[in-house]
Amino acid sequence: MLTVPNTARLTFTLLSMQDAELLYEVDQDEEVMRYLNGGKRSSMADIEQTMLPRMAKYLDPALGFGIWQLRRLSDQAYLGWVLIRPMGFDTDAPAEDDVEIGWRFKRAYWGQGYASEAAQAVATAVLANKPEVRSLSAIAVEDNLGSIGVMRKLGMTFVKKYRHHDSFGELDAVLYRLKLV
Repeated sequence: MLTVPNTARLTFTLLSMQDAELLYEVDQDEEVMRYLNGGKRSSMADIEQTMLPRMAKYLDPALGFGIWQLRRLSDQAYLGWVLIRPMGFDTDAPAEDDVEIGWRFKRAYWGQGYASEAAQAVATAVLANKPEVRSLSAIAVEDNLGSIGVMRKLGMTFVKKYRHHDSFGELDAVLYRLKLV
């Protein structure tokens, strides 16, 4: 199983199908959900019937694909998570050379550099074992300036605006990408 080394402030554990409560916990703040679904809190049924089955499609502990739980080293506080998976994981032809990264943090931990620190650590660990990957991509709603700021800190640049479809529905999104090769 791949591991993500601790950073100066964070420790990482790959979530399993038994970790629904941790996903649920982050989604209970309307502000956290604002750019995902307009601010609607996820129910435990949403987590169990949508999030966990989606995660099962790309969960691969050997490669490090999945959702990484983040805890602060100093007090073991649960901050949120970073996901990493093949782009198009839910299609018949997931990308072999393009990896998607995303994050969701409790609001109390926004604006402190945790998201960029965590995303960089997860990407570095996972991509070190995948030389065929040519790019790292991320998707956000255009108004989500916090996430776009993280994307830019990771070295990503704007690719396009488009209509994104997923389990949360349809939304106008932006795609950012970092070319690795």
